Amino acid sequence: MVKLPRTIRMDPSDTFVFDNAAEPGEWAVAGTFLFHGRRVDDLPRKQRNAFRSGFAGIESFGFSTLAVVAEATAEEEDAAIEQLAARLVDRLGAPDRETARPAAREEIAFAAELCRDHAVGTLLALHRTEEDGQVRERFRTLRQRADTPFADPSMRGHGKAFFIVETDEEDEPEEHLDLASLGSRR
Repeated sequence: MVKLPRTIRMDPSDTFVFDNAAEPGEWAVAGTFLFHGRRVDDLPRKQRNAFRSGFAGIESFGFSTLAVVAEATAEEEDAAIEQLAARLVDRLGAPDRETARPAAREEIAFAAELCRDHAVGTLLALHRTEEDGQVRERFRTLRQRADTPFADPSMRGHGKAFFIVETDEEDEPEEHLDLASLGSRR
């Protein structure tokens, strides 16, 4: 067994934050390659959102703010590689699957590496920036607090998003989000 990230949707926000939201349960990769050769400042707002914080679902090439660590069989891993190789041909113009397969294998291996040291069910978050012409990715893990007063079975072990507060990064700058202004920018 290997561990790979799957897209997860804890609320409907991905459907209005991104142009194309990944469906819950897709195998996911970081997806930075989707922005290769593009200036972040020139991207429309929803594509900038995807650049900043989106994992790419390999089936839809849609984006998910969070991914969850899940077990995958060797057959599922191989199928994910083949599916990603097919998307690289269909969506990004790779000449054929044979040519695309090594890149797909590398992306899936990186996704597995992100999950390797984390328990199944751990949430992963991504923050991507462009600094001096280079893309920098930072990954954080989120775990449900042990003292959360409820457990919603539909979230498969995750409570409401606002109760998930523990991370493995203590030196991250505090982020503020004005939810009221988000609703007014449609």
